[in-house]
Amino acid sequence: MAKKKGDAREYVWLQCTECGDLNYRTEVNVKGGMPEKLKAGLSKYSPRLQRHTLHKIKRK
Repeated sequence: MAKKKGDAREYVWLQCTECGDLNYRTEVNVKGGMPEKLKAGLSKYSPRLQRHTLHKIKRK
């Protein structure tokens, strides 16, 4: 029997800590708890600032 893909995952937004824009939307696994790397934030490209900045998780 096949498992459903969306059972243990949810969509979250990545928000820039410097300008506040919601630049990225991604899926994260919530079944086993959120990894520490994601809680701390990810370094992603911010189009408004034209450089890499820290992005943190924002749930809508």
